[in-house]
Amino acid sequence: MSLKKQEYLSNVLSTHRMSHVEELVNKFKAKRDEVKTTLQDKYGSDIYSPFDSGSFKKHTAINIKFDLDIVVPFKRNSFDTLEKMFDDLYEYLEAEFGDVAEVRKQKVSIGLLFKTDDDGDDVNLDVVPGREFNQDQYSEDRKLNLHLRNNTIFTSDSTYIQTNIQEQIEHINGKSDERMVIRLLKIWKHYNNEDFKSFLIELITIKAFKKDDISGNLWEKLEGVMNYIKENVIKEDFKLKDPGNSNNNVMDTLDNAERTNLSNRMETLIDRINNNAQNIKSYFPLNDDFEDEESSSEGYGIKIGSGIASTPPSTERFG
Repeated sequence: MSLKKQEYLSNVLSTHRMSHVEELVNKFKAKRDEVKTTLQDKYGSDIYSPFDSGSFKKHTAINIKFDLDIVVPFKRNSFDTLEKMFDDLYEYLEAEFGDVAEVRKQKVSIGLLFKTDDDGDDVNLDVVPGREFNQDQYSEDRKLNLHLRNNTIFTSDSTYIQTNIQEQIEHINGKSDERMVIRLLKIWKHYNNEDFKSFLIELITIKAFKKDDISGNLWEKLEGVMNYIKENVIKEDFKLKDPGNSNNNVMDTLDNAERTNLSNRMETLIDRINNNAQNIKSYFPLNDDFEDEESSSEGYGIKIGSGIASTPPSTERFG
């Protein structure tokens, strides 16, 4: 019997739902809340309330690889420079959690990898410090300057980036079809060891739905987005504006060779799957840990009041 691509992809999404790892997610949330509380106690009136962001907040997380993100908005007069803000937060987190977690400096964030617990689980958090752009205006405009370490992201040599993380979150609100395609492309990215940034995948998927007639069943929507990527990323004038700051072109994170590679990868996926539907299993595998559980692509996410779900090995979650 021939494989029905749309039904298969629906099952792929079902096996990667976050509700399958609810017990683990609760550990992440508890540790996230603990970190947020310590940050409020440490910095007091120098910060606005820390808030959640990232793929979990946007409902694009998949259960094989995820973390939770905390944004810490510092007030304009809290530090003289963004670098001092970043380093002070790093030093505090190292002093507070260094004995139970690996604390590491990243591009714009500080990573906290809490060591394996008795169940064999790791908890991974990203803490993003930002300083308000205008004195006493953050509550109204939500604009932040982030410290940019060792800039290899954008073409400029800047050591900071201005953005609005709340706008980034709102940019994907209510876009359920886009979220499904984003999750599928993140599944492809993970299992096929692709280096393309998830934020780029998110923005280009949303733009594809806006600019092209992306419709039909799940496979047809995914194919439409992949075609859009194939045809557009190699265009010199193609841009992906950061919803948090239209001056940031996320396409600048790819050089010409990487753009060509991404276009070629999309072309290969489309051709191979259309030539033989069975090839879809190589690019978009099921999560075997949850293949036999009753699930549905509807109602993605954590179910309030549901029972404890089994948890995949940590090596599979954070490969």
